[in-house]
Amino acid sequence: MNVPTARETGGRQRAWAGYTAAVLAFVFGLFSFYWAAGGTFALDTLGGVIQRMAARRDPGFIAVVWITGALKVAGGLFSLSLVRPWGRVVPRPLMLTAGWGGAVLLIVYGALQVGSLLLVAFGVLTPSDPVEWKPLLWRLFVWDMSFLVWGILLFLATRTYVMNHPRRPERRVGH
Repeated sequence: MNVPTARETGGRQRAWAGYTAAVLAFVFGLFSFYWAAGGTFALDTLGGVIQRMAARRDPGFIAVVWITGALKVAGGLFSLSLVRPWGRVVPRPLMLTAGWGGAVLLIVYGALQVGSLLLVAFGVLTPSDPVEWKPLLWRLFVWDMSFLVWGILLFLATRTYVMNHPRRPERRVGH
């Protein structure tokens, strides 16, 4: 009887992180594309300068939103590559650099955003403009929190990749 090893079963059980990271990235990428194309649904959840720039269709801002949408979709594809067999075509060092680096960037960015919003929500920081509670809460619990969650999921997916793709032993010449 073939009993799967801990590495095999653990990797399969942890692949959910890569799939979940991809879904999160694709959903938020679609929102970016929607807003860049002129959609207004949920635009009022962004608040402040971002909402005003989107509403007046600032060309520079719209270009940035298209680019960030593309980056989110690319991040989703990368998240899948960590847990799907077709990800093996990319060299392991590149996968690890992108996986660990992306996870750290997303976690740090998300944590800084969520942390600053929490400080505003609890009155520790007072912004120059009056607090818009709806956008603040949406950014805190949805938009900015998604970067933190995505980073954690990418970290777990990269860890799964490491477990499922151990380094190949070096070949010795002449043996």
